[in-house]
Amino acid sequence: MACYIVPAPAHAADEAALWQSLRSGEAFAILRHELAPGTGDPDNFQIGDCSTQRNLNDTGKKRARATGDRFRANGIASAEVYSSQWCRCRETAQLLELGEVNDLPALNSFYENDQDAAPRTGQLQEWLSARDPGKPLVLVTHQVNIRALTGQPASSGQILVIRLPTDDRIEVLGKL
Repeated sequence: MACYIVPAPAHAADEAALWQSLRSGEAFAILRHELAPGTGDPDNFQIGDCSTQRNLNDTGKKRARATGDRFRANGIASAEVYSSQWCRCRETAQLLELGEVNDLPALNSFYENDQDAAPRTGQLQEWLSARDPGKPLVLVTHQVNIRALTGQPASSGQILVIRLPTDDRIEVLGKL
């Protein structure tokens, strides 16, 4: 079970420090996919078949591109990018244009399968704790995954900055 450290709200100076921690690789960014109208997924949902899933709308696509621009404006032109296998997450990650998008099943949603929450979050924590600080890291996932990992909600496209290494606790440095 993770231990959470909850930050105070970020101010402009704090935001600069958050971007610096991402540039240095001392922290990583985890963000919720951009706007995809509705909740859950259709009954015929299949990974890899976007026609069976909720997908980004035009606003979500524009916002994902703008988020990528925000990373670049803050000195992060490339990063290691990992995504849930859901099309809305993969598309968000691709539209950031920060690097090749790699599937990470530990980021897959468990919205409709609560029994998967603890094992999947544990897999993600293991994966994170094995990482060394270094190159910027961006993860794109779902609200339920972010809440399970951090104890905090995330709106569409919201970025949480988390200190590396995670070891046995998750320290959220702030939100962007």
